[in-house]
Amino acid sequence: MIDVALLGIIRRWHLRDQVSLREIARRLGISRNTVRRYLRSEVIEPAYRDRRTPSALDQYAFKLSSWLKTEAAKSRKQRRSLKQIHADLCALGFEGSYDRVAAFARQWRVDQQDRVNFASKGTGLGPVWAPICLAAL
Repeated sequence: MIDVALLGIIRRWHLRDQVSLREIARRLGISRNTVRRYLRSEVIEPAYRDRRTPSALDQYAFKLSSWLKTEAAKSRKQRRSLKQIHADLCALGFEGSYDRVAAFARQWRVDQQDRVNFASKGTGLGPVWAPICLAAL
């Protein structure tokens, strides 16, 4: 996938500065066919990459997911609430908000359900057949 800056450079050099395709390819170190393809494409605004910014919760994610896993195994009455889990994280040094912990827990639950649903479909195994012994027939 080509990024926005590179597409802008290619279009500017070709349309405004009248630089040849061969020269653009040489300057950028990409194939002439690649340059030609992006100039011919109808895409004016290419897709941006998903933005991934570090979160204050990243360094506590493993601990939090292990806590959520142990709490999920307990009965409903014995589980700690998310507010209690947030307070425990704050005791470890977490300075983020409760909302981030709740969003992480929601996403964790969805991921767990997806993992269970994916595994229950028996993907890729197909039916299990007992081997037939031809000598017994």
